[in-house]
Amino acid sequence: MTREDASQSSWLSAIGLRLSEWFERWFPDAFSLACIAVIVVFVATLLIGSSPLQSAQWFGAGFWDLVAFTMQMALIILTGYAVATSAPVFAIIRRLADIPKTGRSAAAFVGLFSMLSSLLSWSFSLIFSALLAKEVTHRVRGADYRAVGAAAYLGIGSIWALGLSSSAALIMAAPASLPASILKISGMIPLSQTLGLWQSVVIALILGVISYAICYFSAPPPAEARGMADMGVEYQATAIAIGKPEKPGEWLEYSPLLTIFIGACGLAYLAREVADKGPSVLLDLNHFVFAFLIGGLLLHWRPRSFAKAISAGVPSVAGVLIQYPLYAGIVRMMTESGLAKKLAELFIDISTQHSFPFLVGVYSAFLGLFIPSAGGKWLIEAPYMLAAANSLHVHLGWVVQTYNATEALANLIHPFWMLPLLGILGLKARDIVGYSMLQFIVHVPVVLFLVWILNYTLTYLPPVLP
Repeated sequence: MTREDASQSSWLSAIGLRLSEWFERWFPDAFSLACIAVIVVFVATLLIGSSPLQSAQWFGAGFWDLVAFTMQMALIILTGYAVATSAPVFAIIRRLADIPKTGRSAAAFVGLFSMLSSLLSWSFSLIFSALLAKEVTHRVRGADYRAVGAAAYLGIGSIWALGLSSSAALIMAAPASLPASILKISGMIPLSQTLGLWQSVVIALILGVISYAICYFSAPPPAEARGMADMGVEYQATAIAIGKPEKPGEWLEYSPLLTIFIGACGLAYLAREVADKGPSVLLDLNHFVFAFLIGGLLLHWRPRSFAKAISAGVPSVAGVLIQYPLYAGIVRMMTESGLAKKLAELFIDISTQHSFPFLVGVYSAFLGLFIPSAGGKWLIEAPYMLAAANSLHVHLGWVVQTYNATEALANLIHPFWMLPLLGILGLKARDIVGYSMLQFIVHVPVVLFLVWILNYTLTYLPPVLP
């Protein structure tokens, strides 16, 4: 080992390498994990009294429940890829990629970017962090592609739900989005009582600092680092280049006329939506995808360039298209059989006013392994969680934030949200989950302790019911 390697070696990097090597050897493929999860939930529904035929029926019916969401995720990847590969944005990514100079700073820099951007939008963070990770690893000698890839995934697994794209907090703050079953229990909970709580900010800051430190100190020294080529990934310049039209019929493909017209219509629509509903409307997935679609068109300027970028991004969505329907079937089995409700009631029955956030956190993190959808899962859990919080006199906004902070924990080791990032990186879940597991091992006790201890600083506020 060289002097440089010795100076960068640490007990944390040794643990990171051992975890990475173990998971690379033993961790199943993401699709196999999805199939295993189907079997586990299927058996669990049988144990609580469902018939095999009924559970199979729920699985088959639920298979289609996430079709719209699957399409949204596929379009987020494709339009985000198109935006990132446009000449102006790709130039920014390359400038950012030139900032870190060592393997450790590469992982830490990508992790910091991933976390900060996730506070604005988890979908933006997921796609752009992956593209940044590729460029950083390509440029920085001694950067480990596994560690940097795991750092790119950190936003979705740490603090994103404490930011502006928090599904649960946004749902509770919008009466129009609240089902009547929840509204009559808690009423509307404003963002000032969820995202705006100083206790929520404290959790985000502490997690951010800890995650950054783990990224930095767990990155392996140069001698043990594995770059893109070592992982079997061939680097290709992401920027899209086009030539000139060779036939008269190709003229429109290279002309900006179509782009200008469609872009103008799209911008007019988005401006009207923002004027009517406020800037937060752009955080809605449909509006977000549409904004990236229009942005990608205008940034590429010519239809030919945009279409080529979309085609280049298509391989990245393969895992999303085939695996998300399996998780939709899992969600239907858990909800229709009553398994999710029985698990929640078990945790609630043994709770007190002060232990409630801790036990809710344990439950939310566990259930997140089987229902990896923050907004959808909140709608399932909210009625009995909020009703129990009222009975135990627990701050309702803190219940929402406890859910946000702990639900994200499962993302660190769950392939569901890894799929878009893995598609762009050209890696498998087993390649990065070792470093994600290291974060998970540290995050779980820290988050559960924080949601428990900070609950003592809050006072119960009776809900204002409609």
